[in-house]
Amino acid sequence: MTTRIGVVTFPGSLDDRDAQRAVRLAGAEPVALWHGDKDLRGVDGVVLPGGFSYGDYLRCGAISRFSPVMETIITGARDGLPVLGICNGFQILCESHLLPGALTRNDHLHFICRDQRLRIENSATAWTGAYEQGQEIVVPLKNGEGGFVADERTLDMLEAEGRVVARYLELNPNGSRRDIAGITNEAGNVVGLMPHPEHAVEPLTGPTTDGLGFFTSVLKKLVNA
Repeated sequence: MTTRIGVVTFPGSLDDRDAQRAVRLAGAEPVALWHGDKDLRGVDGVVLPGGFSYGDYLRCGAISRFSPVMETIITGARDGLPVLGICNGFQILCESHLLPGALTRNDHLHFICRDQRLRIENSATAWTGAYEQGQEIVVPLKNGEGGFVADERTLDMLEAEGRVVARYLELNPNGSRRDIAGITNEAGNVVGLMPHPEHAVEPLTGPTTDGLGFFTSVLKKLVNA
């Protein structure tokens, strides 16, 4: 039976089609989900893509958090549904309190777009099982409000519990505390990542194919569940 991964489209999403393609290349069936529809159509996992949902008005991800589809996703995530939030999707997960902390304006106050080296710090989540712990990868990064922040107690907790999923190497591109590029919830089914693995799944268009592992990981996890 084919694994079905939903990709949500919000007003202002711009990487939803890229995420669908990454899901397809990984071997799953991508299912388009609409922000105004609570029905997840029986999908096995969900990707919240990058972009500027609702124009990033008020605060990045703050309006999307209250969209009808997120009501169902929040409930599902707390029951173990695998959810990956990429860039704007990471912001939505933090606004939804599925992940701690927040994403703020880049410390240099400029939008940044570059191929970014990362180190995978946790290979035990639903979305990182295809990687080795400590593996270094290169995927594109593009954000204007990508700085991960949290109070020291929360940062210490994330470190102690192994919930930092990926860390920036060579250059901290946005001022994220402790070079954090992605985190997971306690259960490991919800992951937020600021860089864009869906743009590194084919040699023709990406700097590498290193990002494909995020999408093959969840397939393996679901098949073995």
